[in-house]
Amino acid sequence: MTARASDRIFDIVNVIFVSLFVIFCLAPFVHMIAVSLSSNRAITSGEVTLWPVELNWDAYGKVFADQSMLQSLGFTVMLTVATTVLCMIFTIAAAYPLTKGNLKGRKFFMYIIIITMFFSGGIIPEYLLMRDLHLINSVWVLILPGLVSPFNLIILITFFKNIPPSLEEAAEIDGSSHLHTLFKVVLPLSMPVMATLALFYAVGRWNGFQDALIYITNPEIYPLQLKLFQMVQNNMVSELTQMEGGSRAALTPEALKAATVIFATVPILLVYPWLQKYFVSGVMLGAVKG
Repeated sequence: MTARASDRIFDIVNVIFVSLFVIFCLAPFVHMIAVSLSSNRAITSGEVTLWPVELNWDAYGKVFADQSMLQSLGFTVMLTVATTVLCMIFTIAAAYPLTKGNLKGRKFFMYIIIITMFFSGGIIPEYLLMRDLHLINSVWVLILPGLVSPFNLIILITFFKNIPPSLEEAAEIDGSSHLHTLFKVVLPLSMPVMATLALFYAVGRWNGFQDALIYITNPEIYPLQLKLFQMVQNNMVSELTQMEGGSRAALTPEALKAATVIFATVPILLVYPWLQKYFVSGVMLGAVKG
């Protein structure tokens, strides 16, 4: 067998493997869409697989008619944007100094950061701390504890270290300060990793509900995922299936749950295409020669 033929077979196997992987990943999501758009009879009889049966939009009508769900959506969008912006600011502010070898105590700070990746105080001490700081039922309790992710911080530090020192040295020779070099040289070259970390922070905040479950009891600041969790776990679908006259709508809990899952998932999925253009390797290729 020639090398060209073996490469062709290898490519075919890869395509088959990746295609199967994509199908396995998409199948549950497609099934949820089909359930959310199917009729009550088709769902209860188990006819729905990957395609809607007897198209029915009533589940989405119920979800969009629920004011508390729309309020949670708006709050979650604002919370996600604020969390992502603040997390990126503090992560950059911590990562850039830690790339400097002449920073006193640099190794000590790195050890402290790494330790937090393996050990934590536990849920009860964290709750007592948030209570003593008067952060319970506050928006800040959903932002401040996760302001800097050690994992993301290490990724950013590693990326900053890979930026050719010649670029920063040239800026310093021209009289640039560290802050000016950071904004004019380092950050423009770091757009791919910054977009990736911003996406990590945004998805983590959008999908997070455990902290809200522990610290938040005010329904006005319930994140969307907490509303979804309550619907699935506490059978809150009964509140959505009540008609104005008190009778129950011809909707199954499965349809409402599926519609709510899609309602909570689609917004964050729309962020990926917008950030895709920044996932470019070799952005610094040719910046420094020799």
